[in-house]
Amino acid sequence: MNTYQITIIIGSLLAISAFLIVCDLLRVPFMKTSKSAKNLSKRQRTKTGSVEIWLRDLALWLSRFIRINEYKRLQLASDLQTAGMNITPELHIANATVKAVPIGLVAIPALVVFPLIAPVIFATALTYYFREIRNVQTRIQQRRNAINMELPRLVSTIDKTLEHSRDVLTMLEDYRKHAGPELASELAVTVADMRSGNYESALTRLEARVGSSMLSDITRGLIGVLRGDENRIYWQQLSIKFADIQRQMLKQKAQKVPGKVKRLSMFLLICFMLIYLVVIGMEVTSKLGILFG
Repeated sequence: MNTYQITIIIGSLLAISAFLIVCDLLRVPFMKTSKSAKNLSKRQRTKTGSVEIWLRDLALWLSRFIRINEYKRLQLASDLQTAGMNITPELHIANATVKAVPIGLVAIPALVVFPLIAPVIFATALTYYFREIRNVQTRIQQRRNAINMELPRLVSTIDKTLEHSRDVLTMLEDYRKHAGPELASELAVTVADMRSGNYESALTRLEARVGSSMLSDITRGLIGVLRGDENRIYWQQLSIKFADIQRQMLKQKAQKVPGKVKRLSMFLLICFMLIYLVVIGMEVTSKLGILFG
């Protein structure tokens, strides 16, 4: 072992020792401790991997240095709240950055090994970054669609309940127990808001949070109930209208199924063809050994 190798080993050991000392001084928890804390969270349904924890911690550190225009920050914060993502706008941008940067770093060695593929890798990193940024809008749309699918049942329930009660708070609180997770979450916030403040303001805030035209019709009718209006015909017509809308949404959802089935059928066909090609290739290879043997 020459002097150069000994120097590298000593330098590596000193660097590791300094790193461990700094981590101990800063009271940095062990990876097992961090993973256990994440996995014991009540809201977490799946276990968190080591890489995900490192990326999350890195994003949390990077978010301290990100500065956003105040208007854009308020708009992004509102979108994150609507999407059900309990993180700050800075942390959202940092998450997208730390996930896209490793892909972009692959372009550096690619410049040496295969320069033509480096721009493709860099473009992939940018695409992944903007896709993560726009993921908020995707989640908002998915959440809104899930809520819209439940609204016809909510309208039907309100229409039947109005025959013997006009207590809006009790209606929403009872329906929340049987609603889906998205609508139940919004109704829980609205019910708590109604208990602590003005009923009409709470319904208006519910409409603003979800941003659904169907929910706007419901809140308008509920506000009419609170004001003592006789709007039974309104709810009957709204129930028929929402039933038609629900049928249209189900038809659109059913129309997407054949496309997925066709893709799966094509994939199975390719698999069968590959099996036949492998078998034929093995037979041809064995016969060639006999012919030239």
